[in-house]
Amino acid sequence: MVLVSRVIAYNFLVPVVSLLPNRMKVKPSLVLRRFSSSSSKISMSLRAGIVGLPNVGKSTLFNAVVENGKAQAANFPFCTIEPNVGIVAVPDPRLQLLSDLCKSQRAVSASIEFVDIAGLVKGASQGEGLGNKFLSHIREVDSILQVVRCFEDNDIVHVSGKVDPKSDIDVINLELVFSDLDQIEKRMEKLKKGKAKDSPTKHKEEAEKVALEKIQQALMDAKPARSVALTDFERDAIKHLCLLTMKPVIYVANVAESDLAEAGSNPHVKEVMNLASELQSGLVTISAQVEAELTELPSEERVEYLKSLGVSESGLGNLIRATYCLLGLRTYFTSGEKETKAWTILSGMTAPQAAGVIHSDFEKGFIRAEAVSYDDFVAAGSFAAAREKGVLRSEGKDYIVQEGDVMLFRFNV
Repeated sequence: MVLVSRVIAYNFLVPVVSLLPNRMKVKPSLVLRRFSSSSSKISMSLRAGIVGLPNVGKSTLFNAVVENGKAQAANFPFCTIEPNVGIVAVPDPRLQLLSDLCKSQRAVSASIEFVDIAGLVKGASQGEGLGNKFLSHIREVDSILQVVRCFEDNDIVHVSGKVDPKSDIDVINLELVFSDLDQIEKRMEKLKKGKAKDSPTKHKEEAEKVALEKIQQALMDAKPARSVALTDFERDAIKHLCLLTMKPVIYVANVAESDLAEAGSNPHVKEVMNLASELQSGLVTISAQVEAELTELPSEERVEYLKSLGVSESGLGNLIRATYCLLGLRTYFTSGEKETKAWTILSGMTAPQAAGVIHSDFEKGFIRAEAVSYDDFVAAGSFAAAREKGVLRSEGKDYIVQEGDVMLFRFNV
């Protein structure tokens, strides 16, 4: 067998923006997934579920952030029943500059998948308002974006009759807690009845039982599963349950256009800010209505419109950055004449693991990586110039890929 060492090349292009409305099932991700047995390519996939009470702006926000969004937005509860799914390019100004420097034929962004899940109401965990179906959709995402209404508008009905962020958040969180408690109770009953056939399975089931007992107590104290200290083995043992309160949460404070520039002065936003801090969750302030209006404008007019509102960018960038930060994600780049592409990885991934996100063969046959920081690459202007300046490094299997690294992988096939 002849081993060939070469620099990676890309012959595939992931669609940057597409809309997949009413898809019945969304597989859990935030893992390295094999697409098929005929192809060894693997990919990091990220899905964020948009949840909240009815009429808080979920579908309006979804329509705005997903180009050509088709989710119905109407002034009545449960207008969304099946989840709408849209894949959105991750805004990153570094990508185009790298593409220009390398004279690439195309630039390919990283992507994030937004799932618009129907509004939950009190009693959802017992099936109220089709709640069980909606909760099952939440199990299939990696992070939860909980939209909280922070604007007053007599023309838009609030399901509880008044704007009360704390009450809204409590309703959603309690339904997630109740759903997890019910699932844990059923699972523990099954574990009691079952008998493990081998020692490894028995060991894992014991770890699962210990973890579930810890989480059950936390849930009874109205604390989410993610707040419970677990060993890596315990965490892995319960992963298959996809507990709702284990998922990281970002609270999305939806404000009126007039409040966007100084959202911190909005008393509703202040309340959400305090709650997010208490719950150790993220917070992003956004105006779904402004995002919707931006989609109606030509791209060259959007910046001016935002400036007129006193903000420098749309909420989409903030939302995605917050999601990346919450999930511990990083971006690295590959760049050449064919294409410049942004890749999403988990923080702490080694060079071989990062290479495996492109193709499993790159990880299996990894020899070394040539890496240069984004700033050093831009200053040098090319890989050749970076090498001459001594800023292009040769890294081995233990190298931890850094945010913004521009990389070449050498591997055997």
